[in-house]
Amino acid sequence: MAALYALVPLVATICVSATAPSGPWDVFNLAPESKTVYARTIYGVTGTVATADNLANNTGSATLVGDGSYVTLDFGYEVGGIISLTVDNATTSSSLALSFTESALYISPQTSDDSAVQDAEMSYDGVLPLTAPLQTGLWTAPDYRLRGGFRFLTVVSTSDDPVTISNVSCAISFMPHWEGLRNYTGYFYTSDPESDDADFLTKIWYSGAYTVQTATIAADTGRVDPPLGSPGWYNNATAGIASPLIIDGAKRGRAVWLGDMDIAVPTQFVSTYDLLPAKNSIATIFSLMTAAGELAYSGPPLSEQGSDTYAAWTLIGTYNYYLYSGDLEFVEELWSNYTRAMEYLAAKVDEKGLLYVSETGDWGRLWMGGYNSEANAIYYQALLNSAQLSTWLNDTDLAYAYYTNATKLKGEFNVVFWDDDVGMYRDNETSTLYPQDGNALAVLFNLTTSAEQASRISDGLTQYWNEYGAVSPELPDNVAPFIGGFEVSAHFASGNDERALDLIRLEWGYMLTTNISVQSTFLEGYTSNGSLYYRSYDGYAYDPTFVSHSHGWSTGPTSALTFYVLGLTVTSPLGQTWSIAPHTSGLPSAQGGYSTTLGWFGVDWTSDTSRFNITISTPEETSGTVKLPITGTMYVDGVEVDEDGSQAFELSGGSHTVIVEA
Repeated sequence: MAALYALVPLVATICVSATAPSGPWDVFNLAPESKTVYARTIYGVTGTVATADNLANNTGSATLVGDGSYVTLDFGYEVGGIISLTVDNATTSSSLALSFTESALYISPQTSDDSAVQDAEMSYDGVLPLTAPLQTGLWTAPDYRLRGGFRFLTVVSTSDDPVTISNVSCAISFMPHWEGLRNYTGYFYTSDPESDDADFLTKIWYSGAYTVQTATIAADTGRVDPPLGSPGWYNNATAGIASPLIIDGAKRGRAVWLGDMDIAVPTQFVSTYDLLPAKNSIATIFSLMTAAGELAYSGPPLSEQGSDTYAAWTLIGTYNYYLYSGDLEFVEELWSNYTRAMEYLAAKVDEKGLLYVSETGDWGRLWMGGYNSEANAIYYQALLNSAQLSTWLNDTDLAYAYYTNATKLKGEFNVVFWDDDVGMYRDNETSTLYPQDGNALAVLFNLTTSAEQASRISDGLTQYWNEYGAVSPELPDNVAPFIGGFEVSAHFASGNDERALDLIRLEWGYMLTTNISVQSTFLEGYTSNGSLYYRSYDGYAYDPTFVSHSHGWSTGPTSALTFYVLGLTVTSPLGQTWSIAPHTSGLPSAQGGYSTTLGWFGVDWTSDTSRFNITISTPEETSGTVKLPITGTMYVDGVEVDEDGSQAFELSGGSHTVIVEA
């Protein structure tokens, strides 16, 4: 096993001082004003609990009388941290217990959601006891019993004697390095005419941003594994080499998984520009590299090996981190290990030019291994990213080698995996399975050879949709929002913009509105009939309480709405160069943007059948290209120009207004 060691001291803060402009979108920001939060309402009472409503919004005290009497507090959205309460009055025999749940389905005075380990009995975690004799005054849960994610807190009397309590609060533990959790550096705002709720897409954007915030933790608050026994959970494991970290889920997992980050980190980029967790998490995975160059599948305490796909995702994540942060020093210090990791994967490429997968760990899908289309799509993107990184580091020979290998892979990919009769890529050489992941990533990473081919794949992916979302055929009977996020971007990339929004409305709309979710952050996954028995037959032991309700890998629409609907992307580190190419997607208008250390990047566009108007703001001394969604007579800053919008044109940094009249 590889040893855990520090690559470099990671103490610098990667942030920008500016916050996003204020506006009507601020009401959709779910992050709390304070790091101490209280229940908003009382969900229910069983037995005798006098003045229970006083516990909502911390307005007074409540008295629980009788063994088994309990009150369930509803915080209204996903929170996580350390519980405190004041014992105002108790006898020497009074005792209490606390239980925590994300879904209202599993509220219980006897047990919490399972977070320590999956358990078919749904009772592993149990409750957090406050044993007799209770002392009057403030009680605070021990740090190791931090609860990473919950919406409902149940307080139950476990003796016949009465006990009076007040001031029940949760000290937020996520994003420990930020005081102002609402200080976003980006925003998004639109009106959605195809939804019953005109603000639906804006809510999706902010829910994704908040989901990733809840999955940003101190390095000493990881989930202990193996677990220490039932009942109980322990969140005091070392999860990385420096704080903070971006981990998989708020309640459960609480470990670094670099595949997940390739959705979660773009979400951070467009919303908070909080990139230090990404840096620390990448460094943690590299610190576990084996002598052979194999990168870890997961961070500590799991520290698993055995995934070629996640090794490639780690390399893609490193590229994204540098693109967003411009942190050249970090990349230079990492470079020898980075290229060694690429050599490890390259050794699995045969004369065909395709990666042959021998380490089959992945996101939970079945049938990984050998010549697999998903794995080769990821490796292809890693090759392209590595070529670009090599160019930025002035290693032209290495860049050429990576580009050459990528070109060969793309050609063979289309020979081996493409089925022209079906219009999709196979899972492997002979499979009759046409996977969601391999096809979505092939479009997104431009392994297709024509716009027509990409659009056929987009068409084909819709066969997997039902009333709850896109069901992954490579994980039958399950909806995987991680892969769904890539599918959303693939529909945009193929030019099927309204289809991309339809999938967001279908899948993320279900997660946000169903009464079995926390209705604020996004589920790790769920079944094809909308239940919480995600991956039950594939590692989760038919335990629906084990599923995470706040998983960073499920936030793909947040960055997609920025990158495609706004059309705003950076094309070199920090946005020294950029691209603006709005996908109107049937929407009448959209606005938003984000910041890097160079400054603000923002767009505000309106569109109808005869006119498109866009206001662009980018930092001075930068430059970019603009591609507009309609053609006609074009005016730039009030002056008619010799362009009609059919082709991309160059624009300098600063503030500009562009109008096209059809």
